[in-house]
Amino acid sequence: MRGFRVQCILRVLFIAGTLFAGVYGVTVYGSLLLSGLAAVLTVGQVVGLIRFVDRTNRELSRLLQAIRYSDFSQAFHASGLGGSFSELGQAFTAVMEDFRKARAEKEEHVLYLNTVIQHIGIGLLAYQQHGSIGLINNAAKRLLRVPYLKNVRALADFSGELVETLLRMHAGDKALVKVVDGDELLELVIYATEFRLHGQLYTLVSIQDIQAELEEKEIQSWQKLVSVLTHEIMNSITPIASMADTANDLLTDIMPNGGTDEAVETLGDVRMAMQTIARRSQHLVHFVNAYRSLTRIPRPNLSIFPIQKLFDALEHLFRSSLEEAGIALDVSIDPEELDVTADPELIEQVLINLLKNAIEALRDRPGARITLIARMSARGRTVVQVRDSGPGIPPEAIDRIFIPFYTTKKEGSGIGLSLSRQIMRQHGGALSVVSEPDLRTTFTLRF
Repeated sequence: MRGFRVQCILRVLFIAGTLFAGVYGVTVYGSLLLSGLAAVLTVGQVVGLIRFVDRTNRELSRLLQAIRYSDFSQAFHASGLGGSFSELGQAFTAVMEDFRKARAEKEEHVLYLNTVIQHIGIGLLAYQQHGSIGLINNAAKRLLRVPYLKNVRALADFSGELVETLLRMHAGDKALVKVVDGDELLELVIYATEFRLHGQLYTLVSIQDIQAELEEKEIQSWQKLVSVLTHEIMNSITPIASMADTANDLLTDIMPNGGTDEAVETLGDVRMAMQTIARRSQHLVHFVNAYRSLTRIPRPNLSIFPIQKLFDALEHLFRSSLEEAGIALDVSIDPEELDVTADPELIEQVLINLLKNAIEALRDRPGARITLIARMSARGRTVVQVRDSGPGIPPEAIDRIFIPFYTTKKEGSGIGLSLSRQIMRQHGGALSVVSEPDLRTTFTLRF
């Protein structure tokens, strides 16, 4: 600060000299003009000294304001103020550089975290207690089918139950919400935590569709159960069927040509009973073998093929059945050249099952119509649908129609839909249903 001190001393000495000259002029010469001039010069020098000192203060204030507002392009100007101010300028420059590096690292961390948040596969949503959105990542946008979101309440059209669930959630809560999005069924599992930012309380939730996982676990559970049941039943029923056949043959051989009518009638009754046991045992064996197919689905032989070719084959296969039942068949493929990667034989079998069910549901129904639809979903997945204008599925049955052994038909085996869903799971896809009573039922295959 030597230059700064020298200038301050010189300015103070000059002020003192001016005052002395003014006092001397009045005292010795009695000149008011000289004293007035000295007073003006003194005031000017005082003002100059104040400005000189304030200049350094303003410079320091400017740098501190620059740091406050993260403007690290500023520098400390200390020319002519001495070596101490040069050291002060270097210190400020070093501080500014450290702040700049710290801010750059912070921005890099924020960019890194934002990139992770936006590319993670689980939907993330942060919102305040009144529903105002603070953060939503790309996975949540895709799942909720929104390009942007300002408030949780804006999801009311998507699912009112979801909005109510989100607004009442607190740290540690979890919930499972079922959403019917058009023809698609979503099972959303939601976990919540809370944090504070700038004094505001935020709720952070993760949202994930676990419909596929639930179906997978359900299928695995049924496969294990069916495997155990069929094994035990076959172990018991096979010897019974064999012994019944043997006993029937023995009775045939020993049936008397003569004898009393009572003996002949008794042996006849016994033979008929054994035939019934043998017949019902064979039916039960066939029944169990049918259910064994649930655990013996072949691995798909995947290939790329046009859906138009698949629909043409189905239309040709069911033409006579549709005409006989008086059912109209419509086909819609968008785009027309839409392809799918799947096993054509297995997928055809799934669609055959669904079309048979639709035809049975539409018998003797006026204006009966079945529509085959292939398109790309809003989430970018290939979708094939079988829609009918039948009576619909009762609400109490719709959650059970994919369960093995369950059927609403008098002569149904209850494995068709379960087998179809397992085939779709083997393809990494899903089979779901949405039904509106007395309006329409839509089965949807998602690949």
